[in-house]
Amino acid sequence: MEAPHPTLLGVDVLWVATLLSGVAAFAVMLAIYAATTVRDPMTKRVKALNDRREQLKAGITASTKRRAKLVQRNDTADRMRSLLSGLKVLQDSQLKVAQQKLLQAGIRSKDWAVAVIFGRLVLPIVFGGIMLFWVYGTDGWAEWSPIKKYGIVAGSFILSYKAPDIFLKNKIKKRSDAIRKGLPDALDLLVICAEAGLTVDAAFHRVARELGRAYPELGDEFTLTAIELGFLTERRQAFENLAQRVDLDAVKGVVTTMIQTEKYGTPLASALRVLSAEFRNERMMRAEEKAARLPAIMTVPLILFILPTLFVVILGPAACSINDSFLHPSN
Repeated sequence: MEAPHPTLLGVDVLWVATLLSGVAAFAVMLAIYAATTVRDPMTKRVKALNDRREQLKAGITASTKRRAKLVQRNDTADRMRSLLSGLKVLQDSQLKVAQQKLLQAGIRSKDWAVAVIFGRLVLPIVFGGIMLFWVYGTDGWAEWSPIKKYGIVAGSFILSYKAPDIFLKNKIKKRSDAIRKGLPDALDLLVICAEAGLTVDAAFHRVARELGRAYPELGDEFTLTAIELGFLTERRQAFENLAQRVDLDAVKGVVTTMIQTEKYGTPLASALRVLSAEFRNERMMRAEEKAARLPAIMTVPLILFILPTLFVVILGPAACSINDSFLHPSN
């Protein structure tokens, strides 16, 4: 007869060890794959900026027929657009909001706005329908109460509907945080360029080239702004586009300063120097706030993981000595 496997709190220890070993092996393979397939993040951004430059050239110098030929149409996006239009669920206001969120997430293609709206329509039908069939059609959780069944089905519908917005919101937050980190350094370089006598578009080009490796998201936005400053008829529109593409109040303040200096001829270097000092103080205050929250955040890991290990290390030898003294008492 096979001996029973050891258990801990009613759980098979060998089964848990096998599962953890599989997870560790998968993590190692994933790390090796990520290390061997490293891609240059600037390649895709440079291609997108070149496409934007060509679009601006086409919009200024090409005729209407030539411009229509230069625009690449996506067949998949056209089919989704026709389907949504046929169902009367595609609105211009929704498209504008989705396009602005995509720009803030760093996605330049406008066709993805249709895909976002299409995902809101299709994902609840697919995942919510699967969960509905699993719960009520196959009695997958027959022991559950009706309230629990309704809750998991309703939750699957809601999460499926919100999934595209949650994905975009996470990408916007990560990109905004990356841009916020490099903004004070970029303003300092802009001050140096302005004092050196460079024009605004040349200063943006130089800052993007200097900070492109350290802060690729910020370099991408500054390069695109410099391109638009050189091609758009109104320079104000280029700065407003920068404020729309980045979901940060700090960038909106910089854009307002740049517009005022362009309009009234006020000194650019002094204004940017004040903004840079303000952003650095804000970054320091944010770091101090995170440091002040650290003791409260570390309380639960300290109680659950660190203190039990410490007790085992300190009291373990004493417990072993006491056990040996009781099992083998000295004569």
